[in-house]
Amino acid sequence: MRSVDVYRNKELAGILAEQSTKSYSFRYSDSYYADPAKPAISLTLPKLQQEYQANHLFPFFYNMLSEGVNRKLQSRVLKIDEEDDFGLLAATARYDTIGAITVKPIS
Repeated sequence: MRSVDVYRNKELAGILAEQSTKSYSFRYSDSYYADPAKPAISLTLPKLQQEYQANHLFPFFYNMLSEGVNRKLQSRVLKIDEEDDFGLLAATARYDTIGAITVKPIS
């Protein structure tokens, strides 16, 4: 299992986990979920429930990945399989993302 912390504006919002290539979960952290002033990280992951399950990487996170030539270059430079969406997300969505969301491998 691989996991990453998900941050919104540098504040821990939850944990994204890959149990297998066909099993993913996102869980809002207890403090983030309990605070009604904090918005959901995505319209597709509303704070109506604390945990979500999927059989593919959630589209919200998948759309944070590069495409085409940039994806090929990243996978080659980082030595990550080009088909490893979760690995690429963990390696590339740490610093310079579009929007308020970043992910960091759990240390």
